[in-house]
Amino acid sequence: MEKLKMQTPNITEQNMEQIAKLFPNVMTETQDEKGNNKRAIDFDLLKQSLSSVLVDDADERYRLDWPGKKAALLKANTQITKTLRPCRKDSVNFDSTENVYIEGDNFEV
Repeated sequence: MEKLKMQTPNITEQNMEQIAKLFPNVMTETQDEKGNNKRAIDFDLLKQSLSSVLVDDADERYRLDWPGKKAALLKANTQITKTLRPCRKDSVNFDSTENVYIEGDNFEV
């Protein structure tokens, strides 16, 4: 049986890799709280690179906002170490059903 991966991929790191491939000039280095160098994105330079297609804050546009949206997006992009496992003893017709019931916190499942 194949072992389950116990950690989700680092989506933020994957997104940074994609940005680095498309816009290598916007990649820079900063220091974390321990003084270690880490890769970062110069958003001002990225905005300048995309200046002809950016939406200004004053421009009208459709969007959906709510209190806590930023925090939810940050939490949704963090790695988790949880795994989904089937519970065969509580299932009905486990091998033939086409339905899945998932229980847990939204960010974990």
